[in-house]
Amino acid sequence: MSTPDRGPGHWPGPRERWATSRCVKVNVEFHSEPRRKKNDWIGGLKKNSGSVGISESVSESDEDTFPPLASGAAVPSSNLTKRLQQRDNKTTPLCFSVSLYCGNVWSLERGLGVKRFAVLLCAQDSEYMRSQYGGYHGVFKGMLGEEGAVWDVYRVSAGELPDDGEIELYDGFVITGSCNDAHGDDAWICELVSLLRKLDSMKKKVLGICFGHQILGRALGGKVGRAESWDIGLTTIQLSPSSKHFSSLELPAQLSVIECHRDELMELPEKAELMAWSDKTGIEMFRYGDHMMGIQGHPEYTLDILLHLIDRLVLRDLITESYADDLKANMGTCEPDREAWEKLCINFLKGGFL
Repeated sequence: MSTPDRGPGHWPGPRERWATSRCVKVNVEFHSEPRRKKNDWIGGLKKNSGSVGISESVSESDEDTFPPLASGAAVPSSNLTKRLQQRDNKTTPLCFSVSLYCGNVWSLERGLGVKRFAVLLCAQDSEYMRSQYGGYHGVFKGMLGEEGAVWDVYRVSAGELPDDGEIELYDGFVITGSCNDAHGDDAWICELVSLLRKLDSMKKKVLGICFGHQILGRALGGKVGRAESWDIGLTTIQLSPSSKHFSSLELPAQLSVIECHRDELMELPEKAELMAWSDKTGIEMFRYGDHMMGIQGHPEYTLDILLHLIDRLVLRDLITESYADDLKANMGTCEPDREAWEKLCINFLKGGFL
């Protein structure tokens, strides 16, 4: 599949990185007895569906090269994984490498228990965001990414969405904010609505942020519309005392979050639960079943990102310069409750509190 040339400095999408990563070498080091029989560790790999060629070599004093195994995607057996987890650092290491050619890397990751998430990017990264944060993908990965997890990005606003086969590979998705209206009928927005309904039917974890919160509500049957005015700045939201999920995380009754929106979710989808509200916005958070959650604010934002976004809104004639100056003058230096938001969002994506 050909991929578009987006110029230098862009973050490659999953299909691009797959096309350029057709040979993957996995280096494994055993700390156990200094010598093993060759066939002892060859049996640590087992075949699965797919097509792959495998070549193995042992390093220590034995440099024999073994012929490729029969065609089939390589995934670690439970025996190999167990030996990796129980290695003894005090003994002489035995090292070997396994090279997978044109294989299904995602199958290998799944066999190792690697978690994979995707950012559904609904905005175009500015040069500033790319240089300072690695784009919005980098912002979310920095906030939500845990060691060992893999984070991909799909540029949804550019028409790039995961296909059915790719959806199966992910443990969860995060929908970003956007300057577009969640109640609009742009082609990519309608395609995103269809994708979210599919993810709902598959019970995939989905976290929607700002525009993502609104479009998720729309896809599930809620009503989205224009608010009375812009809401930009640090806002205090009230968490629902009836929600047992907040108490399980020992969160305070109120949280501060950066907001930047003029649309809002006005009516909840049927069977959705209201999780938080503010003086200005009636639906600040909601959840739908155990697998979907929307947050109107931007828990991933810092004040630096907000100041940059305000300037972008002026350039796009979405707000006036005088309004932007007033916002900056009254903003102060208080940061949002990022630690609490990280805990809440990570636990949701991991299935820890819903």
